[in-house]
Amino acid sequence: MNIAIILAGGTGSRISNELPKQFITISDRSILEHSIDAFEKNNHIGKIAIVMNEDYLSYMDEIIKHNAYTKIDKIIKGGKERYESSWNAIKEYAGESDCNLIFHDAARPMVSQRIINETVAALGNYNAVAVAIPSTDTIYNIDTKNNVLKSVPERNGLYCAQTPQAFNISTIRKAYELFLKSTDFVATDDTGIVSKFIPEEKIYIVNGDKSNIKITYAEDVEFAKHLLELV
Repeated sequence: MNIAIILAGGTGSRISNELPKQFITISDRSILEHSIDAFEKNNHIGKIAIVMNEDYLSYMDEIIKHNAYTKIDKIIKGGKERYESSWNAIKEYAGESDCNLIFHDAARPMVSQRIINETVAALGNYNAVAVAIPSTDTIYNIDTKNNVLKSVPERNGLYCAQTPQAFNISTIRKAYELFLKSTDFVATDDTGIVSKFIPEEKIYIVNGDKSNIKITYAEDVEFAKHLLELV
């Protein structure tokens, strides 16, 4: 069983909007709906769970009724931090003996069927799969205390992470249990937690796409509108 976990608990504070960014409308549909649609229509996905702030459950109810989604299995309470939302989803499916959890940011409404298909296919050989694209920019490693350059890493081999990020439930659960016992690790995403706490676990990288953007700023909304017009 492949279960898509749509992480929609963010408040979108960097976009000036009355509602969180996942409810912003692009081409007559909210960003969240575009993200759900991608997994709803994918034949490899059996269930979908939405992790979100309880304050917006009424909006979610309307979205489900309007679209008549058939795969939405659970609405899960989001946490203050991203990792808390992921952990809440992991706990919800802890009783599943053998399933894969496919975490996706609701704010990436342009995820392609190709990316989802390749991510699921890779789970046949790996317990952890991430999506990324090569960095086209030179990356600076900066001493943030003094705001001076420390080093310039070789760009070859540096990739920018995207979602989905997918795991066998036993793998991601083990990584989180170890992570939650630690006191000195700052989590940025689920792949980073697996890499840190189960270093022997190989993480396969699926090639992402430049169009699989994460909507963070107001200008990203306009770019997403442009991309959807091209589809």
